[in-house]
Amino acid sequence: MSLDVPTALIERAEHGEVDDVEFVACVKSSLPYAWTVVEGVARDLHAGAVTEGGFALHTTPPSTEVERGQLLRALASDAIRGALERHLAVRLAFQNCHHVAAFTPGPESDGARREFVSVRSQILAQTPALRDC
Repeated sequence: MSLDVPTALIERAEHGEVDDVEFVACVKSSLPYAWTVVEGVARDLHAGAVTEGGFALHTTPPSTEVERGQLLRALASDAIRGALERHLAVRLAFQNCHHVAAFTPGPESDGARREFVSVRSQILAQTPALRDC
């Protein structure tokens, strides 16, 4: 299971929409490592701590399989990723098991994001150490 959803939140979802604030709080408590990574790249982006390409980048591998699983679940889910992007005012991209990038939403960062998620960049980011990630 990806998230530890409180019963009250499940009941609200059964009767209508759940707002992003409640959902993000659920994600934050269920996937704390993923939250730390994503919130960190968003904070770096907003503070101007960016790469030459103009985006914030997290490259530290997770120290456990539990952490790796949290990151994969958070970024593989369209609902979770979308809520995090809206909440943190970023556009996220994911490469390998731990390269997480935050881009400024909008056309000004489209070129850098396209390059980050390109087949070429994915191939160049591979190393034997990352084979099983």
